[in-house]
Amino acid sequence: MPVPWFLLSLALGRSPVVLSLERLVGPQDATHCSPGLSCRLWDSDILCLPGDIVPAPGPVLAPTHLQTELVLRCQKETDCDLCLRVAVHLAVHGHWEEPEDEEKFGGAADSGVEEPRNASLQAQVVLSFQAYPTARCVLLEVQVPAALVQFGQSVAALGSEVRIWSYTQPRYEKELNHTQQLPDCRGLEVWNSIPSCWALPWLNVSADGDNVHLVLNVSEEQHFGLSLYWNQVQGPPKPRWHKNLTGPQIITLNHTDLVPCLCIQVWPLEPDSVRTNICPFREDPRAHQNLWQAARLQLLTLQSWLLDAPCSLPAEAALCWRAPGGDPCQPLVPPLSWENVTVDKVLEFPLLKGHPNLCVQVNSSEKLQLQECLWADSLGPLKDDVLLLETRGPQDNRSLCALEPSGCTSLPSKASTRAARLGEYLLQDLQSGQCLQLWDDDLGALWACPMDKYIHKRWALVWLACLLFAAALSLILLLKKDHAKAAARGRAALLLYSADDSGFERLVGALASALCQLPLRVAVDLWSRRELSAQGPVAWFHAQRRQTLQEGGVVVLLFSPGAVALCSEWLQDGVSGPGAHGPHDAFRASLSCVLPDFLQGRAPGSYVGACFDRLLHPDAVPALFRTVPVFTLPSQLPDFLGALQQPRAPRSGRLQERAEQVSRALQPALDSYFHPPGTPAPGRGVGPGAGPGAGDGT
Repeated sequence: MPVPWFLLSLALGRSPVVLSLERLVGPQDATHCSPGLSCRLWDSDILCLPGDIVPAPGPVLAPTHLQTELVLRCQKETDCDLCLRVAVHLAVHGHWEEPEDEEKFGGAADSGVEEPRNASLQAQVVLSFQAYPTARCVLLEVQVPAALVQFGQSVAALGSEVRIWSYTQPRYEKELNHTQQLPDCRGLEVWNSIPSCWALPWLNVSADGDNVHLVLNVSEEQHFGLSLYWNQVQGPPKPRWHKNLTGPQIITLNHTDLVPCLCIQVWPLEPDSVRTNICPFREDPRAHQNLWQAARLQLLTLQSWLLDAPCSLPAEAALCWRAPGGDPCQPLVPPLSWENVTVDKVLEFPLLKGHPNLCVQVNSSEKLQLQECLWADSLGPLKDDVLLLETRGPQDNRSLCALEPSGCTSLPSKASTRAARLGEYLLQDLQSGQCLQLWDDDLGALWACPMDKYIHKRWALVWLACLLFAAALSLILLLKKDHAKAAARGRAALLLYSADDSGFERLVGALASALCQLPLRVAVDLWSRRELSAQGPVAWFHAQRRQTLQEGGVVVLLFSPGAVALCSEWLQDGVSGPGAHGPHDAFRASLSCVLPDFLQGRAPGSYVGACFDRLLHPDAVPALFRTVPVFTLPSQLPDFLGALQQPRAPRSGRLQERAEQVSRALQPALDSYFHPPGTPAPGRGVGPGAGPGAGDGT
C-alpha cells in the first residue's frame, strides 16, 4: 500500500540531530488511500470549527490513530522542501439497526428498496495543523464500499504536519491530536538540497571570560533578524531583545544575563525564510545560578504567594519556623507537606494567621535555593516565641511538643531544654487562649506561644541579687555616662506615614524592620493595631510622641503623595475630616500636635523627614516641613541614619556598612512596590552588552 503524505511549507524546529530523509517527487498537496477506497482533497482551506460530539446514526468512519514522519518533497535534486507526512487511520464505529418488521416477523425487507448495508460509508475528515505563526485546516472526503466495511478494523489512511488534530464532520468521537517536532537546517544532512537553508545565518556561541559572544558568520551584504527570548514551558515565549542586522556580527552578552531558558532565533530577512532556534545555556552552571539569584518570592495575601523567575524550574516549597539567635529555619514537614512550585502561579498555604517567624523554603534537587520570611515585613522582626505542635490521634488522643533546635520536645517533659523547663507554663497559656493558632487540621494544629514573660520570671531572683550588688555602680554610670547608655540601648524612633495603599504599608513595614536591626527602638502603628484600636489614633499618637521626645528620641515623618495632600489640606483649612481615611490612620491624627512643633520652632533636632526615590521629590514636601532635614531613600541612607543617631553621639565608622545593610533589606520590598509580579524588573532584562565588539545592528 502506498504511504500517504501531505505537503506543508512549515519546517521549523529545535532538534539538533542529523536526519536522513526520504525523497519524493512532485510540488503539490496530494492524498493516497488504501486499495478499493476513494479519497478527494478539497482544493481550498476550510474554517477550523470542531463542534460538539454527537451520537453516531448507525455505522460511521472516525479517526483512530495518527502517525507522522519527515520527508523531502523535491521538484528536482537541489530544489526540495522539508515536509511532514502523516498517516491517519479510520475505523468503523456503530452498527446498522435491524428493520422493525424483520425483528418482529423474521421477514425480509422490500427488495425494491436498497438495504443500508449495501450502501457505501462516507466521511468528511478534517485535518488541523498549527505551528507558530501559521495554522491551516483541510478537508478530505473518504468513501468506503460496503463490501470493505469490517467493524473495528482500520480501513483508510491519508496525510498532514507539526501539531495535528483529526476529526470528522459531524464529530462522533473525541478528536485525535499529535505533535511532531521538526528539525531546523542544522539537523539535516540534506540542507544543501533545500534552497531556504542556503542563505541561513550560521551562529556560534563562544565564551570570553565573564562574557559570551554570539558569532554570526554571514556574507557582508546579507540582511537577517536576530531575536533573544525566554522560552517558556507553559505559555508563549517572552521576547527580550530583537534587531535586524547586516553582515558578520559579534554580539556580546554579560554572564549575568544568562539563564537556562534564554534562546536565540536567527533568520534571513526574506519571505517565508527558515528560522533557526538554539538554546545553548540549558546546562550552563552560571545560567542556573543566575536563575536562582533572579528568583523572588512574592507575598500576595495572608495565605497566597508566588515564585517569580525568568524560567520554569523544578522546585518544591514548604513552611519553616525561624527562631531568633541565628539557628537554622526548621521545616514544618510534617505536619505540613512539600508542595510543587510552578513559576508565576499563585500558591496557597493553609494558614489561619501570619507570624514573623514563619518563612518559606524553596528546594530544588534536594538543595535549599531560596528562603524568605515573607510575613516579617508586615508583622515586624522575629519574636522569641515557641512553636507548639499538636498531634491528634484516634479517640480524641492529643499530644503536644515544642519545636526547638534539637527537635520537638514532648510536653510535659523532664528534659533539660528551655521548653521542657517551662512546659507547665506553656500548657497553661495554651489552655487559657494566650497562644496564637497558626494552622489547624484534622491531624493536628500549630500554636505560637510567647516566651518573654517566662524568661523574666525565671531570672527575677538572679537579677535582684545583681541589682543589689551593682546599685551604687549603676547610679554612677547613669550620672556620668548617660549618653553612652542611651547609645547602647538605642535611640527611640517614632515612624509616621500616610496609609496610601497596602503596597505602601508593606514598604513602610520593610523599612521599620530594617531599622530595628540597628541600635534603634522603632515604634510604628503597623505593629500596634490592638493598642491603636483601643486608645484611638489621637490618644495613641500623643502618648507615643510624648514618650519618644522625653527619651531624647526622634520622630520620622515619611512623606508620600497621600501625606503631602493631607499636610496641604491641613495647612489650607486648619482642619481635616476624620472620616476620609481609615480608623488606623495615625498620620492624620498626628497633624494636630506635629504642626505646633514646626510653627513654634521646636521641630529641629526632634524631627526628620524622608521620602522614597521615584515616589516623591523632596521639593514636593510643604515648605513648613522642610525646616528639618528631608532625605530620599535609599539614595541618602547614610545621611538619614546619621540623623537618627543620638545628637551627641560620635559619627560611627560603620555608618556606611549599616546603610548597605538597610538597603539590602529594603530592596525586595522596593522591587515588589515599583515592579509588581508579572512585569520585568530592572537589571533582569536580557540584551547585548555594551562591551567591545558588540554589534550595533545597523
